[in-house]
Amino acid sequence: MKPAVLGVRDALGPSRVRLHGGSVLAELTRRFGAPARAKVLAGEVVDGDGAVVDTGTVLAPGSFVYLRRDLPVEVPVPFEIAVLHQDDDIVVVDKPHFLATMPRGRHVAQTALVRLRCGLGLPELSPAHRLDRLTAGVLLFTTRRELRGAYQTLFARGLVRKTYLARAAVDPALALPCVVRSRIVKRRGHLQAVCEPGAPNAETLVELITADGLYRLTPRTGRTHQLRVHMASLGIPITGDPLYPNVIDVPADDFSTPLQLLAHRIEFDDPVTGLRREFVSSKEFRLE
Repeated sequence: MKPAVLGVRDALGPSRVRLHGGSVLAELTRRFGAPARAKVLAGEVVDGDGAVVDTGTVLAPGSFVYLRRDLPVEVPVPFEIAVLHQDDDIVVVDKPHFLATMPRGRHVAQTALVRLRCGLGLPELSPAHRLDRLTAGVLLFTTRRELRGAYQTLFARGLVRKTYLARAAVDPALALPCVVRSRIVKRRGHLQAVCEPGAPNAETLVELITADGLYRLTPRTGRTHQLRVHMASLGIPITGDPLYPNVIDVPADDFSTPLQLLAHRIEFDDPVTGLRREFVSSKEFRLE
């Protein structure tokens, strides 16, 4: 458990750092530089018991300390999050384009998780799955810590039927519907995921549902950027995609061209109530 002395601020708990051991001041300075040193000197770092770390604190290898992260300067995402459903156990929302699911890297306050924790007053809210920052649509959160595992396991085991809508060019020579299978690898530090030789680990059913280029995509696995990679591999990349097939540099404050990919529907048997659940996006499939 995170020490209550730091608590939750701006819907974010403190960051936890596992130590190599020895002088905490020296280690944090070595690993994280002057900002971490300043936090120790200001009394803003605590150990696992909640005691304030000072210049003389020495802790054993494997010990933890807690400190608040410095929030990055973020461009506000100018779209609201619509709540599709809320009960004692779950919250289901229509995530807009350009809003990350949860804090990561330079996106912290401008994430669905932080916005919803603040807006709904639910400090233990947690995502059961994720959508890419550029993908809009149905996203499910659990309301309490003890519920996370059951719903996250449901998604991890592929027991949730997910249906997406996408817009892309139409290739008359492409035989559809088709099932795309490939081995997708996403390496840390690389923007794009890539297809590599080997046993397939990603599978998507691709169907053209209107003649003007509206597709229904049904993923049977959940690899990073799977739908975007598979559509690009067919020669019909999703409209507005700044990563596939080519990386396009888009300014952080440019919201003019959303990726035309929508998580339209999820269906599953609720692991708590046993009831069949179905949630459908209320978004019309058009530009924001």
